[in-house]
Amino acid sequence: MKSLLGEERSFIIESDDDEEDPTHNDAGAGDDGSSSDSSSCATPRAGGGDGSHPNSYTNQWPQSYRQSIDILSSVQSPSLSFLGTPTLSRISNSFLHSSFRGKTPEVISNFVKPLLRPTTSDEQQQQQQQEDIRKSSQYLLPSKKPSLQQIPEDQKAPVIGHGPSPYQQCSYTQGAMNGINVLCGVGILSTPYAIKEGGWLGLVILGVFAVLAWYTGVLLRRCLDSTDGLQTYPDIGHAAFGTTGRIAISIILYVELYACCIEYLILESDNLSKLFPNVHISIGSLTLNSHVFFAILTTLVVMPTTWLRDLTCLSYISAGGVVATVLLVICLFWVGVVDNVGFENKGSTLNVPGIPIAIGLYGYCYSGHGVFPNIYSSLKNRNQFPSIMFTCIAFSTVLFTSAAVMGYKMFGESTESQFTLNLPQNLVVSKIAIWATVANPITKYALTITPLAMSLEELLPRSQQKYSNVILLRSALVISTLAVALLVPFFALVMALIGSLFAMLVTYILPCACFLAILKAKATWHQVVACSFIIVVGVTCACVGTYSSVSGIIQNYI
Repeated sequence: MKSLLGEERSFIIESDDDEEDPTHNDAGAGDDGSSSDSSSCATPRAGGGDGSHPNSYTNQWPQSYRQSIDILSSVQSPSLSFLGTPTLSRISNSFLHSSFRGKTPEVISNFVKPLLRPTTSDEQQQQQQQEDIRKSSQYLLPSKKPSLQQIPEDQKAPVIGHGPSPYQQCSYTQGAMNGINVLCGVGILSTPYAIKEGGWLGLVILGVFAVLAWYTGVLLRRCLDSTDGLQTYPDIGHAAFGTTGRIAISIILYVELYACCIEYLILESDNLSKLFPNVHISIGSLTLNSHVFFAILTTLVVMPTTWLRDLTCLSYISAGGVVATVLLVICLFWVGVVDNVGFENKGSTLNVPGIPIAIGLYGYCYSGHGVFPNIYSSLKNRNQFPSIMFTCIAFSTVLFTSAAVMGYKMFGESTESQFTLNLPQNLVVSKIAIWATVANPITKYALTITPLAMSLEELLPRSQQKYSNVILLRSALVISTLAVALLVPFFALVMALIGSLFAMLVTYILPCACFLAILKAKATWHQVVACSFIIVVGVTCACVGTYSSVSGIIQNYI
């Protein structure tokens, strides 16, 4: 990592991360939710575990994970405080930093805001904090840093500003809405198809996954509270398994995001082809059908959004994903009841051969754990996190179940991979549902690919961290997702693969493994048993689901 360090001047906005919180409770403290606001609103923990420097976790790749995932989830970010840490040595020349040069701290602090507007009292408090930051912010010339891992105490950047961290201001409602926005994605479209694959009893899998997802979310919270300085999922992996664990978990999370971008292109191609089935284009002897044409068109539309210097607008628009999901369920209900499509199909009780695909589809619905640590870190009262997790998962599960039951009762064995493809084309409500489905991924694509792009930009040599190179890198990523989407245009199978492999790892296996690695000495026997059980279930589902998904993809080419 030493070779990744450069020597340059930095602009300090705020550095509360170096200030240790004396009121922080231990891992198990405050589970009853009775802690005072003074402790829950305290500055983020920054002390390093095992005697390491407070910033030892944030000084290693990927350094941009916290900020990029905050943008994706609409969580309040740390006012891009990485601009005042050694992180700047690697990414200060990237396009993200260049977009903020010359701007005041007030502008930068508005880069990422909570999904819902704070209450009046919260707003006044934030305004006062921003005023304090404005008065205390200044240009500093830090000493040359000899190592990315170790920074002598006398060379640390001084702490600017005092009081509670301004980005730990998310209320219960804001945190819950951010969590629901993460979970309520394109996964709901395939829930009726999951019943078709696994039968009605397959819905039990959805319920079990929901309960286990809540439990593993709480385990992540315990891991974050176990050691000072932990803020993100990669940090947890670092604390549990060292640098290898950090890198492995980061790669898994980034590949999952990359796969989701592939799903977006397949979804756009399928649904736009339904709206305009006769569209095609001929180039000499080459003819592109509607699926290929709309996949390419979508790529051309989303590519410029990945070049944007400020993703705030997209972040707010994508937050409407919750509204879009609810609208889809309402449209489905409307078609069945008002437009008299009816709910006459009975279907099979259990379809054992299709259970592995159903496992992957249901697992995809709860693939939001890569973001939950960021949501936890953004909360004003962190003791509310288990309740927020319950609210997010319960609300999402109700939507998933409603769509699954209505869709399968309406279309039965003719149910397609996305229920929007089954909706009657002549109905206005059908067009509303399809356009809502089409619009949401376009706003989320750039937000989803940005974390991966920023992590790759960190690896570029300093001399190559130019805006033109950033555009080339991001364009190459977008084109590569198009190539994979055209090569494997099977929405349900790709989703089942993501759910079986990556969701099982991120949501079920890794939280338990990290918990046992970090807190095994303090864990009770029933926690050890529960974690061991979840790991066994997760590994089994991952193996079975991945094998079935890959086999299904291969069979489509035979």
